[in-house]
Amino acid sequence: MQNKLKIEIHSFSYKKGGIPKDKTENGGGFVFDCRGILNPGRIEEYKAKTGIDIDVQKFLETRTEMPNFLKAVYELISISIENYLSRGFQHLQINFGCTGGQHRSVYSALKTAEFIKEKYPETEVSIFHDEQFNHNLSPISDN
Repeated sequence: MQNKLKIEIHSFSYKKGGIPKDKTENGGGFVFDCRGILNPGRIEEYKAKTGIDIDVQKFLETRTEMPNFLKAVYELISISIENYLSRGFQHLQINFGCTGGQHRSVYSALKTAEFIKEKYPETEVSIFHDEQFNHNLSPISDN
């Protein structure tokens, strides 16, 4: 029996920890820089919140270019996911970075995990918020 394609999604901070290391033998995966998106963390009411909070999500969805950014991300990662599935690959890592690893990258990681689970239910998705939290907080994990 063939193993599932395991997809690890990380949010991280460029300032704090940098790009996450891939612990598999594959040597990495995608790294998307969210710093080009307006940062809700610069607005007082959102500073203490994260990309998991609904009001931060609404801000990113309605007042920034995040929907266009994620549309492009989904198109790009779909090429690799479909290729990896057809070739029996077992691992893909997708990373989202922003300044503090709190708002934009957390949101992007969460929404990308949701997209993958819906479009590719045959995959196993895990999400990790490396800088913001010290553990996997994903509501979308098969583990």
